[in-house]
Amino acid sequence: MRERTHIWERKTLGKEPPYTTDPTLSRFRFCNIFRELDRQTIEIHTLLNPLRGDFSLWLLNMFYARMVARPETLRSVGLLSFDEKENQRLYERLMALPRPRFGAPYVFPVSVIQRSSTPTRELFITKHLPKVMKKVAGEIQTWQKTPVYDGVEKILPLFGFRLHFLWTEVLIDVAYQFPGRIDLFKRFPIGPGSAPTFAKLSPKTDPSIFVERLAEQCVTTDITYEGRPLRLSAENWEGVGCEYRKYTNLKGGHGRRRLYKKVSQGAPL
Repeated sequence: MRERTHIWERKTLGKEPPYTTDPTLSRFRFCNIFRELDRQTIEIHTLLNPLRGDFSLWLLNMFYARMVARPETLRSVGLLSFDEKENQRLYERLMALPRPRFGAPYVFPVSVIQRSSTPTRELFITKHLPKVMKKVAGEIQTWQKTPVYDGVEKILPLFGFRLHFLWTEVLIDVAYQFPGRIDLFKRFPIGPGSAPTFAKLSPKTDPSIFVERLAEQCVTTDITYEGRPLRLSAENWEGVGCEYRKYTNLKGGHGRRRLYKKVSQGAPL
């Protein structure tokens, strides 16, 4: 993970490749553990910053942004509102947009919505999200330093669909913009990508609790953001587990092969 961070530093400083001598890290793509450094996150949060004064509207569009996972689409078709006619026009623009409309970083399981009244991603975005998001936002606004693990379980019954992964992602975004609501150093949901790593480290411990214990160790890094050192939270440790699994799988000759490609400035990783 330290070498992966050094790669990011070398790229950020404008150095020419190769950025590393590690054959696995030089060939395949990996995610940033710290969202402060992630290009797509920066782009989305910058786009939605003017909405921070209206938490319901901000949350509506943050979920929409994470579901689309393609900032180009957001810029082309615009943002959601709580006005049904405005959202219908957005739906028409979205349907007229050439493919691909959606990005790959955050997989949305279409099977979850296929038997519902909004069975496509486009309908789900423009019909279901505006209908339920004020209620969800109201729930979140009652929280004080709630763990992500608990928050997801509270939200899902209100939201109506068991989209654990997407809500975990969005609650991380909430924590970065509204830190009083969410505590990223507390119990954190573990995805299937990181579960094998923690099963090796502590097979008898619930991994969502194990990452909280790791966060309590206050492991520091040599990375700073806006002048402050970045610590490894439970969220970060979950990401470490996932990237370690990717690395060891790829080094062993198996796993999902996402080849590294040079990206232009501002493009999502």
